[in-house]
Amino acid sequence: MLKTILAGLRARTARLVLSSIAIALGVAFVTGTLVLGDAVGEQTRDNFARSARNVDAAVHTGENSPNREDGIPADFLQKIRATPGVEGADSREFGSAALLSGEGKARQALVQPLPTTEKLRDFNLKDGKFPAKADEAAIDAKTAQIAKLKVGDKLKLLDEDNAEHAFTIVGTYQQGASSISMSGSDHVLVSPEGLRTVIPKQRIYEIVAVAKAGVSQQQLVDSITKAIGPGYDVQTGEQLTQATLAQVGDAAGEIKTFLLAFAAISLVVAGMVIYNTFTILVAQRTKELALLRCVGAERGQVFRSVLAEAVFMGLAASILGILGGLGVSAGLQAFISTVGGPSGGEDAPIRLPITWVTIAAGFGVGVVVTVLSAVLPARRATKVAPVAALRSQPDSSDDVARTGKVRIAVATLIALIGGVGVYFGLQQEKEEPAMFITGGATMVLLFAVLLLGPLYVPLVNRLFGTALRGVPAKLASANAGRNPKRTAATTAALMIGVTIVAMVTVVAGSGRQTMTEQVDKRFPADYAVKSNVYSQPLTDKFVAQLAEVRNVEKVAPELRAFGESPKLEYADVTGYPADALGTLVRPELAGGTLVGLKANEIAMREKEAKTAGVALGSTVPISGKDLKVVALIKDNSYGTGIVTLETAQSLLKEPAKGYQNVLVKLAPGTDITVARADLERVIATSPVAVLDSAAETKAELNGQIDQILLFIWALVGLALIIALFGIANTLTLSVLERTRESALLRALGLTRGQLRQMLVVESILMALIGAVVGVVLGAGFGWLLVEAISNSEFQISFSIPFGQIGIMLGLAVIAAVVAAALPARRAARNSVVAGMAEA
Repeated sequence: MLKTILAGLRARTARLVLSSIAIALGVAFVTGTLVLGDAVGEQTRDNFARSARNVDAAVHTGENSPNREDGIPADFLQKIRATPGVEGADSREFGSAALLSGEGKARQALVQPLPTTEKLRDFNLKDGKFPAKADEAAIDAKTAQIAKLKVGDKLKLLDEDNAEHAFTIVGTYQQGASSISMSGSDHVLVSPEGLRTVIPKQRIYEIVAVAKAGVSQQQLVDSITKAIGPGYDVQTGEQLTQATLAQVGDAAGEIKTFLLAFAAISLVVAGMVIYNTFTILVAQRTKELALLRCVGAERGQVFRSVLAEAVFMGLAASILGILGGLGVSAGLQAFISTVGGPSGGEDAPIRLPITWVTIAAGFGVGVVVTVLSAVLPARRATKVAPVAALRSQPDSSDDVARTGKVRIAVATLIALIGGVGVYFGLQQEKEEPAMFITGGATMVLLFAVLLLGPLYVPLVNRLFGTALRGVPAKLASANAGRNPKRTAATTAALMIGVTIVAMVTVVAGSGRQTMTEQVDKRFPADYAVKSNVYSQPLTDKFVAQLAEVRNVEKVAPELRAFGESPKLEYADVTGYPADALGTLVRPELAGGTLVGLKANEIAMREKEAKTAGVALGSTVPISGKDLKVVALIKDNSYGTGIVTLETAQSLLKEPAKGYQNVLVKLAPGTDITVARADLERVIATSPVAVLDSAAETKAELNGQIDQILLFIWALVGLALIIALFGIANTLTLSVLERTRESALLRALGLTRGQLRQMLVVESILMALIGAVVGVVLGAGFGWLLVEAISNSEFQISFSIPFGQIGIMLGLAVIAAVVAAALPARRAARNSVVAGMAEA
């Protein structure tokens, strides 16, 4: 029997290799994800090790520290340096400043001092040297690339009074992972003396020390604790590393879990392709298997022979998949580095760690999925009576009718379970559980639809077939509907991928539409002028200059005040001039009115009001003031609520130096082009001011959505590629199965071109069946998710992006033509005489 199996493998090598590609792609995604997770984990550990390397003790402010908000007192540094057992110590601090680019506009930058103790520098020098003088600076390598700066260039930083301070760039560096390095701002490194010129006020968030030889970390911690007194947290270097890891979280694990979800989708699709392949192979080998039974082979031997082929295919595919997984991991690492992920930045090396877990997972997934996909076809091979199987039997769909009632019953039960899940998901108030419950329920409904495939595929096929003209096209429709189970299994793989892509696309399109509507509704202002640097707000003088610009009807500065309330977890409010409320600022109201809002009154967010147990007419305490609730708003973009500019100022501990945002309303009939030019002349006088409009805001939001959507399309795209391989594989095997039939058609007058056309149209029909059903399901599931995420406070407008859906269907048709190219060419090249002679 073993020799028979090996001979069969040699005879069907080409078919098995083509079938193995699908499972190899699925294994590549799984192993690539595991390798990526390990690589990101290694890089993360290296980054955190860099921030704590050579640190034997670290001092932080504790909950009981005096003046905790001001950080660690500066004189502590000298106390720690004078402590017995300390070889060296440095403070870690940073401040926000404006970095002037070549265009004269400022960028947000975090400025840090270079530690004087070389061992305590958590930076890796990349080019040049570290700053030694007060007028020298080094910049983060990523900042250098974005700001187009290099060693030898001049760098300008603005202090809080907008005074310029020039530095010469003497080096570039890479920094370890920390809350500072991952802040998203540009990073500049200067000497301690240079820092004081830009940021005179010192705020130390950490002091780190290295021990002398022979002094343990715990001994050093004990000595420092004694020297500085109680009220501060003193950690060993090891404790610092563990605390940092716990604070930042397992970013590698989150990425791995996210990607494994898409890998699972690819494996399900690959499993369907393998199942369909073995179903066709077993049907084609009916006579061969029956002959084995006649010469003495038992049912178990036939069953094991089919599974042996599956094991061989799974092993071969696993080897290819593991090797391909390295390429997948390298590509994903490059993508994550490009978008600034946690793998270490654009200069992070590509890591390809291979562990036994990854190898075992690759072989386990590849072999197990292949064998499980082959079990049912293998069992079917043992159920055919030897004598009956020796007779040639036409391809029939009678088995569909026999199992139709069972399928309907099982599918109905699964659909009911999915429907109940959708109901509970829609009842959830919080967005996250609503999304996960409803999303999971839609996948259950998708499974029910898959079970019903052999029942609805013939109907859809006939619907498309009515629009076809010509003999080859009519034959293609008949071929697609000849075996509904096979066609359903082939199209199901594509349907899964298209459903998920369409669902994500619809949800993203709905979000895009909603945000566009919100921008138009919330801010009737024509323009917004913003500060590009958080620490450098727009001054009252600048706001007055904007108000004097020709054709400007009204300006409304915006002020965010972060207060405290015993009734609320967060008590941040947004202040506007009273005359701008109801005109330039128009949130959706749930009660009351914004017009005429006075000092010490608040238009409170409805959800926050319920949390605090307040209603219209009552008061809510914020930062020692009792604010009267005169309106309830649904919008969550203003924090706890909206107050007047005067009230927002009174809630601040220190007077505000300016505003981050100023709304600008033009007079009716103003030429937008002329008005923009006038505004830009005023904005040019401020290094931090930038002009924004509703159109630009919407473009920025749309760009972010498109980037996320492109990433999702790329991930699900692998499943679609596997599904198209399934169509090509089915057609290839079908060509071999219908060799005599094709020859007979040729003998009756069908030309080579018409035969190729028949197979191409058949491929297009299968792709369209899967794609159209997938689009319909995806749109429906997308609507359910939109309804689940929406709530009384934020209602998402359902929208179908027909352009993107159309592109998806067009790509499916093009891919179907490509998938049918080789099978059609092979069928057309077959000899008519040889085909007619085949039994």
